[in-house]
Amino acid sequence: MNREISDDPDMLEEYDFSGGVRGKYVRRFEKGCNVVVLEPDVAEIFTDTESVNNALRNIAHIIRNQMQRHNPPL
Repeated sequence: MNREISDDPDMLEEYDFSGGVRGKYVRRFEKGCNVVVLEPDVAEIFTDTESVNNALRNIAHIIRNQMQRHNPPL
């Protein structure tokens, strides 16, 4: 098996994984995660996970309220 040599200056020639723990994050991964890439102009305003989630929760709350007003339960 041939190895490709990277020209990336940030990559080291070797990495030491001897202190690694197998499956350390497996539970978190099993729960799933959603990755969203923000455009630069949006990322200037929403600089962290908490600010994005708070904004989306507020918008979701407004949408739910609007839907309930226009579509009352039977």
